[in-house]
Amino acid sequence: MAVNLPETPSGAGAPSGSASNVHEVSGGRAEARRRARGSRGRTDRRAGRRPRPWWIELPVMAAVGLVVALLIKTCLFQVFTIPSGSMENTLRIGDRVGVNKLAPLTGWEPEPGQPVVFKDPGGWLPPQPTDPNPVTNAVSSVLSFVGLVPPKDDNYLVKRVIATGGQTVQCEGTTLTVDGRKVDEPYLHPGDDSCAGLDFGPVKVPSGYVWVEGDHRSDSADSRYHQHGPGGGAVPVDNVVGPVSAVVWPLSHLDWFGWTGR
Repeated sequence: MAVNLPETPSGAGAPSGSASNVHEVSGGRAEARRRARGSRGRTDRRAGRRPRPWWIELPVMAAVGLVVALLIKTCLFQVFTIPSGSMENTLRIGDRVGVNKLAPLTGWEPEPGQPVVFKDPGGWLPPQPTDPNPVTNAVSSVLSFVGLVPPKDDNYLVKRVIATGGQTVQCEGTTLTVDGRKVDEPYLHPGDDSCAGLDFGPVKVPSGYVWVEGDHRSDSADSRYHQHGPGGGAVPVDNVVGPVSAVVWPLSHLDWFGWTGR
């Protein structure tokens, strides 16, 4: 006998969990979106505020650059320009040389054979001209102070150390001697000899001083020419800025003399 089962109303046979499953899926998506928004918010907060405008960033960067340049000039290297031919052909007119200012801070002392930069001990250079334009004068003073351009007063010279305190130097004929021993000078300008027609000595260099001469011996007003001045022509070690370590400009004349100018 056939048994007629009552029709199940539409949807009545659906599993009881169907509606809740739909709700869970919908709720899961919403929660994911909330989490994503929260994550982006935290990321934005970690990223910090909006970047500062360029008119604020530029002066800050310039100030940092000047501080770094000042530190380099004070403790590491300073650039000087060669104004004359007294050190040719080792150093030429217009060369820019890097002087190692850290060496004296680490116990370095000048030794014979090293090219050094030193402050005028008095009367070696004529008075330096000043810039009549107050604006350019102020700008050059600042750039010189931080070491981006050579010293403004340009009251510095570069020569080679020949003898140090306690040594006796003498030149006669074509022969230069220190403590009675002949000095070999392969760096001399072609055509020059060690004395270049100016005999002197013997001269004992005072303690704490150095005797300096140019490589272009016939074109260098050095210790030989200032024997009637302070120190008898010798230069106080305290006036020495440091050894010339390199020619940094022009590119055609780049050269490296070593950490201590050797």
